[in-house]
Amino acid sequence: MEFKQKVIVALLFSAMAGLTLISTVVHLLTELWWFEAIGFDSVFKQRVIWQTGIWIATFAIFVGFIGFNYWLALRLTGDRAFRFLESSEFEPYTDKIAGYITFVLIFLISLAISNISSASWSVILKFFNVTNFELVDPIYQQDLGFYLFRLPLLDNFENWVLTLLIAGLVITVLVYIFKGLLLFDWKWKSLLIEPKWQKLITKPIKTHLSFLLAAIAIDIAVDFWLERYELLYSSGGVVWGADYTDTHARLFAFWVMIAASVLLGLWLIIATWSNKLILPIYGIVVYAAVLILVNGTIPQLQQRFIVEPNELAKEIPYIKHNIEFTRQAYNLDKIETKNYQLSDNFNPNIIRDNQATIDNIRLWDSRPLLSTYRQLQEIRFYYKFNDVDVDRYTLNGDYRQVMLSSREFDYDEVPSSAKTWVNQRLKYTHGYGLVMNPVNEVTVDGLPVLFIKNIPPVSQGDLTIKEPAIYYGELTQDYIYTGMNTSEFDYPRGDENAFTKYDGLGGVAIDSWWRRLVYAYDRGSLKILISNYFTPNSRIHYYREISQRVSHVAPFLKLDNDPYMVVIKGRLKWIIDAYTTSTRYPYSEAVAHEHNTELITNKNTNYVRNPVKVVVDAKDGTMQFYVVDEDEPVLATYRKIFPDLFQGKDTIPTEVEAHFRYPQDLFEIQAQMYLSYHMEDPQVFYNREDDWRFATELYDGQQQQVEPDYLIMKLPGETQEEFALVLPFTPVNRDNMISWMAARSDGDNYGKLRLYEFPKQELVYGPFQIEARIDQNPEIAEQITLWSQRGSRVIRGDILVIPIDGSILYVQPLYLRAEKGELPELTRIITAYNKQIVMTPSLEQSLAVVFNQSDPSLSIPAIADSPNGRSALEIYQKAQQAFQRGNWVEYGQYQQQLQNILQNLP
Repeated sequence: MEFKQKVIVALLFSAMAGLTLISTVVHLLTELWWFEAIGFDSVFKQRVIWQTGIWIATFAIFVGFIGFNYWLALRLTGDRAFRFLESSEFEPYTDKIAGYITFVLIFLISLAISNISSASWSVILKFFNVTNFELVDPIYQQDLGFYLFRLPLLDNFENWVLTLLIAGLVITVLVYIFKGLLLFDWKWKSLLIEPKWQKLITKPIKTHLSFLLAAIAIDIAVDFWLERYELLYSSGGVVWGADYTDTHARLFAFWVMIAASVLLGLWLIIATWSNKLILPIYGIVVYAAVLILVNGTIPQLQQRFIVEPNELAKEIPYIKHNIEFTRQAYNLDKIETKNYQLSDNFNPNIIRDNQATIDNIRLWDSRPLLSTYRQLQEIRFYYKFNDVDVDRYTLNGDYRQVMLSSREFDYDEVPSSAKTWVNQRLKYTHGYGLVMNPVNEVTVDGLPVLFIKNIPPVSQGDLTIKEPAIYYGELTQDYIYTGMNTSEFDYPRGDENAFTKYDGLGGVAIDSWWRRLVYAYDRGSLKILISNYFTPNSRIHYYREISQRVSHVAPFLKLDNDPYMVVIKGRLKWIIDAYTTSTRYPYSEAVAHEHNTELITNKNTNYVRNPVKVVVDAKDGTMQFYVVDEDEPVLATYRKIFPDLFQGKDTIPTEVEAHFRYPQDLFEIQAQMYLSYHMEDPQVFYNREDDWRFATELYDGQQQQVEPDYLIMKLPGETQEEFALVLPFTPVNRDNMISWMAARSDGDNYGKLRLYEFPKQELVYGPFQIEARIDQNPEIAEQITLWSQRGSRVIRGDILVIPIDGSILYVQPLYLRAEKGELPELTRIITAYNKQIVMTPSLEQSLAVVFNQSDPSLSIPAIADSPNGRSALEIYQKAQQAFQRGNWVEYGQYQQQLQNILQNLP
């Protein structure tokens, strides 16, 4: 290569290396500034230090080891030349070309492995910060912390060493092949084998290759030693985890293969003293035969002739292990089980005693309600309600369940002509406020009664919003600038617009030309350098989408799919449930084996907890990682690694804790696993005698699983209403309800799960059966048909299953929407109790009809014409009027007065 060509190549390489270095430095700087701005720079530095150290160490070891073997192979073949360019015009440059190719290969292999290895920083840190579970597995008697924190690194390191050895072997073999054994015939375009190739494999070359192969054999022995523990995650048997064949055949096979691998390594080394090339091949052939026999044939024979004829008897101990550890992994062993004693005595007195439950029956389904929000409260085309959340507040002294949605700015809806850099980055920076309604109130037009509405926010009762701006949300994908010398669009005000300037704490300062230069490169935008809008107070806001923002700080936490907004002291904040998960819990069945969930993306995940609640300020983007489960071992390990990231349970403000709710994602996972793992008897479990499934319902004409519902209710045996997540179960292939589960969310009861089982000898209608009975009711069917014929679409909301004092009340709202309209109106309420199904314009009227049909105490027997009798009649009439109005408190008072009078009658 001529000098000029060498200079060009050197310049190109230097330019590429320089750009890579600049991009890396810029990325690290912008990341550091961002972490410093949010107060978590120690988290970033810890990660970067370990990632960098791992990367450098891996790169150096791979380059050194592969390079050494390449150098040694060249030294041992110094009397030969590379022959792959023989008889071609490039033959004089063969050695240089081979050197360049090898250099590139070594560099690329080392670079790839270094990048992969540096991503394992958390695996290494967990290895050195183990937290014991104080539980041991039943096979090896190891604490479970070994499997979750130590074993992953041991597995990774063994694979890392194997990759290193194979890479060195491949480069070495290529050198030996192309320096004498093979040559390329450029005339015939074919590879030729040197006829005297055996003489070219000298004793030093054979020794080199034998030692590499021996090292690989020893590594494989270590792999078999580690594979013993992998039996605890086996999914090929009756249940997840090691079964009879695993512990009696495969475990023995692994010990045999450990010994065989070590012996093979020794044999390969000993064979170097012999001149016979066939000896190492004999060793490898014998090893392969042993592998097939003990690791394949013997376990299969044992399974077929010993286990299968006596499967239940052989597998019972292992089924017990699977049940025990799966229940532990998903916290199912903490579920409190109670019998639900059914009663037909559902009367107005029970309603009065459970008034808060009745007052919080959710009449608004989130799907039609979202359409209503969008039609009534988006105000402008560029605002968007993403979804509807459920929460609870104490308003004017009453515990109320509410539904709400944040009004975010959707830049995609801005007309193309207005999509300028100034508008996207400087003007349209934030959403504004939220809309909120109680779950049970309806206007005369069939629309929700709004507690918070409009722009600027207008609120009722105790709720006030002082900071309505939403700079950080679920739709805030773009980065923006604040503190510029131009105002931001705040909100529409009639025919004009209101403007504002950001006065929050969010964003990263761009207060120097150096920072502007760095961000101009990072964002690929010269406007940052040349724009006159920037001031010393300018700030850049990025990672504004709240889930991305939290994940960027704590990528080791899985996040809930439904962040929800709360109003705390006039500020808007987001609460995100964060989970610790693992794929390494022994004997635990993976959650996605039969059921798929949005939360679990790794199909082998078999452990999940919710020990952290993340609170994100909608204006500042500040984050607090609050610990709600101090005893969770996985989180305890991360707290050792990142001591400045998490805040203890005792630091959680009361007003924040009041809005924590049991997450639906976690509840669904636990419920899915409980469908089978409520069975603790191994024989019953083996026969699947009592499998359950989620109850089903009809929605939009399609049968679907019932989703858990948040309810304010008084659980059986409790004296106070509370916020709970409730889900009914049915037997497999049956539609009647067999049980229901509640996850509690209030106070000291937060996180407790309770299951109520119905008497098996009594029939309790499931939601799908209630749907069928509704369809069979002639009056309801006729009315729905009539609405449909008039050009309206009937939307049937969720069937709400509401347990109250031994009774089960079913409520389903009906909405009407014009075929070409998007504004659903709540039109009717269907209420079912026992054999009665009624449809009326309101819940109060439905309950009144139910009681008139079912409650004999509502009829008063004839009494003597006496003062007490006339007084009783008057009170009875007043009670009836209160009853018709749905005023249960007043009704109960009249009932008590009536009882006192009747007791004094002669």
